[in-house]
Amino acid sequence: MSTPFPSAPMASPVVTAHPAAAPRSAPAPVAAKPATKTTPKRPPLMAQPRVQRVVYPVLVGLVLIALWQGLVTAMELPPYLVPSPILMMKTLFTDWAALGGSLWVTVKITVLAFVVATVAGVLISFLFVQSKRIETALFPYAVLLQVTPIVAVAPLIIIWVKDPTASMVICAALVALFPIISNTTLGLRSVEPDLQSYFQLNRATRLQTLLRLRIPSALPYFFGGLRISSGLALIGAVVAEFVAGTGGQGAGLAYQILQAGFQLNIPRMFAALLLISLTGVALFVLMAWLTRAALGGWHASETSHD
Repeated sequence: MSTPFPSAPMASPVVTAHPAAAPRSAPAPVAAKPATKTTPKRPPLMAQPRVQRVVYPVLVGLVLIALWQGLVTAMELPPYLVPSPILMMKTLFTDWAALGGSLWVTVKITVLAFVVATVAGVLISFLFVQSKRIETALFPYAVLLQVTPIVAVAPLIIIWVKDPTASMVICAALVALFPIISNTTLGLRSVEPDLQSYFQLNRATRLQTLLRLRIPSALPYFFGGLRISSGLALIGAVVAEFVAGTGGQGAGLAYQILQAGFQLNIPRMFAALLLISLTGVALFVLMAWLTRAALGGWHASETSHD
């Protein structure tokens, strides 16, 4: 019996998995995008408060000067009545040798008087705040000093004090003294009751209370008094120069105004008045800058943008 031909072994079928049946791998985590920091949009140049504080007054001044020049030209006013701004500026440059020296004398007297008034006013305020009885007894004399016209007192001071510069400094300091006393005393008194009770609870001394509580509370009032006193010191210096009537190299702008009036040199008079006005504006701007530098980081009067 013949044996059957051995059959070839059958290959096992290869099972191919359907792509859909293959297990899906977990999606790779997507890295989170870093949050982009949006910078605040800077306002336009003319919308910035600092620029407005400079540009707006300058524009108003230019308009007024243009009106002044136009009226003088249209009405053909003579220079001995009202000089034009152009003529005034020409006189300022041509007579600068005399006006510049007089400006330095007036500024020197003003600054010295302002320093004397500031130091004396602060010391008097410290004395007032130590006792209510002392303030009640002496404050009316400070008011009396303020309401007395300096024109009536200046001749006596000039007679008593032999040095003309020192006498004019004293006269100007008397004019600028009261705002420092009034504002600083008010600031030293304007202390929050809770903070004052806290200092008393911790048994703070008078010196500690003065240095750590009263003086920081009084700084806004003090700088407000400085802004007022700086202008009054300039006014007092000019009035003292009028009364003293000193001439020569030690003459201030007031003497230049008097001399120009006697000579009917009205353009020089207007030029001297312009220098006095610019000096007053410069003093006020300087005091405003000092106030912003001292209070800009913490007090609401300088940090508010309304």
